[in-house]
Amino acid sequence: MILLIIADILLAFGITCVFTDRILFSLVYSLILPLAMFSFRTFEEEYISEPSEQLIRTTMSAAFAVMFAVLIYSFINIRPSFRKMAFSVFVSVFVISLLNSLVSKVIRKYTKPKKYLVIGKKKEISHVLDEITEKSRGKCLFVDYINPSPEALKEKIRAHENVLVANYEIYEHVESLLENSRVKVEYLSELAEKVLKRIPLEVIDRFKEYYELEFQKAKESPAKRIVDMFGAIVGSVISCPLVLFFAIWIMIEDGRPVLFKQLRVGKNGKYFKFIKLRSLKEGGFDPNNPNGTISTRLLKVGKIIRPLRIDELPQFWLVLKGEMSLVGPRPEMVEYHRAYSNKIPYYNYRLKLKPGIAGWAQINYRHTTTLEEYKRKTEYDLYYIKNRSTILDLKIILQTIEAVFWKRGAK
Repeated sequence: MILLIIADILLAFGITCVFTDRILFSLVYSLILPLAMFSFRTFEEEYISEPSEQLIRTTMSAAFAVMFAVLIYSFINIRPSFRKMAFSVFVSVFVISLLNSLVSKVIRKYTKPKKYLVIGKKKEISHVLDEITEKSRGKCLFVDYINPSPEALKEKIRAHENVLVANYEIYEHVESLLENSRVKVEYLSELAEKVLKRIPLEVIDRFKEYYELEFQKAKESPAKRIVDMFGAIVGSVISCPLVLFFAIWIMIEDGRPVLFKQLRVGKNGKYFKFIKLRSLKEGGFDPNNPNGTISTRLLKVGKIIRPLRIDELPQFWLVLKGEMSLVGPRPEMVEYHRAYSNKIPYYNYRLKLKPGIAGWAQINYRHTTTLEEYKRKTEYDLYYIKNRSTILDLKIILQTIEAVFWKRGAK
């Protein structure tokens, strides 16, 4: 993948340089393009092999890269030829999309799937393993299972190079046999996280001691607070005109109040006053089903600001106050918190960190209303709690752009 990204950079630079004869524009464009492609998930497995997806996502990435390049040119008071620039970008988008799609298909064709011998009972975990197989696009196959008998393992281990531990109690009975063999041992907890990008609740049940220790380690870092402060200040300054414009629109359409205020659940279960631009009519709120009346209460302005997440911009103020973070699990409504906190195992671990404006669940899952959907969202939140890092935070911030364009997690 690294080599493919480097090839994309060189192609973008070479093509734009040849057609525009502008080295600075070509350099800025070629360096920003892969970053924008990452933001739009262009290199992800489910999109990279599809030519149509590649073309759409690369085109949007190129548009962002061009805007940055033109912005830099405007500072130095140089205007590149629009015709040459547009043609070079068009050619680079087509060539890069085609290259990425072809390379991905060749790699998939000649990459052998990883076949696992599973330590665990098939009927208990088959649905998780089936999802891993589907999500990995056939790269992970689970071809055999064993029972607790060491004799059974001795026979089967000769035919396999990879063993997946899905039941630790069984694994303890046969661990010594595996240590003396050449097989590669992996744990279901690691594989599920790597492929699914979430932690299924039943997997936590199987590796409970490990996960409880990992969740206990979660804490806010000084670096995260510095990034929050910087991002909130920049975000507030940039978004101020936009917030003011839509605040006036809300007032004209439906009067006051302009801001929607509501108690939400924050870090360690502490309540705080959540704010955003009001996108719904005041009346008709149902506390037993807060999301159930959204479609009937939606303002005209709400049809714009909700999908584009513009209504969330006032939350930069909450980040400055220290009640929220730029990235974290979304703050839950008190009604849903009370309804589901005791019904979803490990739910309270998602409260270990400050809630965020952007979140891992929001870029990977849809809007939630039912108990089963909230369980799935919690699995994504727990993945973030366990794996939080500055790099992951930056990834979420970048890919939130893609979530907005594809209306992921919005309603």
